[in-house]
Amino acid sequence: MRDVARLAGVSHQTVSRVLNNHPNVRQETRDRVVQAMEALNYRRNLAARTLVTRRSGALGIVGFESTLFGPASMLYAIEDAARAAGYFVSVATVRSLDRQSVLDAVDRLAQQSVEGIIAISPKPAVTHALVQVAPVLACVGVGGGAGDDSVPTVRVDNRVGAALATRHLLDLGHATVHHVAGPADWPEAVERVDGWRDTLYAAGAVVPPVRPQAWNARSGYEQGAMLATDPTVTAIFCANDQIALGVLRALHESGRRVPEDVSVVGFDGMPDSEYFLPPLTTVRQDFAELGRRSIDMLLGKIDSTGQPTEHMLLSPELVRRASSSRPRA
Repeated sequence: MRDVARLAGVSHQTVSRVLNNHPNVRQETRDRVVQAMEALNYRRNLAARTLVTRRSGALGIVGFESTLFGPASMLYAIEDAARAAGYFVSVATVRSLDRQSVLDAVDRLAQQSVEGIIAISPKPAVTHALVQVAPVLACVGVGGGAGDDSVPTVRVDNRVGAALATRHLLDLGHATVHHVAGPADWPEAVERVDGWRDTLYAAGAVVPPVRPQAWNARSGYEQGAMLATDPTVTAIFCANDQIALGVLRALHESGRRVPEDVSVVGFDGMPDSEYFLPPLTTVRQDFAELGRRSIDMLLGKIDSTGQPTEHMLLSPELVRRASSSRPRA
């Protein structure tokens, strides 16, 4: 910093003000300092800054190795929101969603002096681990189902999303709606089953049996092939868009047309779902908003002592496309 100050002909305090975007610096002086930094290839010493300010300007994210659209989209959205807020991001991934793996990931991030941690928490074990960490490091859980009350969370209201999909199909005139579910050990999948079932009960409709499987298209294909053999099936709500893709293929191979014979609705709002054949009606999650809200919550927790624990539910929206229509007479 002193080298930059010498080249720009200013004090090192002025260089510090430019680095911190202080308003009381003339534009001409600011330009001179920036040119000097570029000439010297100056980079801020984060270790020294941390020692002086007790702030590292870094946030940690605990993710897990997955190609699933939802968790991957959460990770990207959180990273984007953190960078937009002026923070560096360090990511620690885990292979299994157990408590000890999450604690190990948190420990790796803590060694990098992160100011707080956001954990993508599709399973309860992640939130349970954060409970142990929260007293010494600000933590926020993102996604999953209802977690421990002592850890702040931001998540999508899966029950509302499932209700939107189910009500949409009932309003079109379908007598009932079948559901192709996600894994039974994922709270998000369980909440989508609950939202679907509660909506059918409220409408006085028959509640068909459900067989929880995997989040992938293969699972959707296998269950779709079974449903396709039943001529009374006219509407299917899928736990995610990848499952819906498999269901669409199974129906096509069985000679059941979509939406003329069977209407299909997904969940997630994958960008590719618009290009399925036919384009998929789906429940869209706003992952960008999820990222922004989680970063805002974490920064509020870092800056405020004794802040009450907050749990934020974001409402998804139904995107109507060509895969759903009124049943044939």
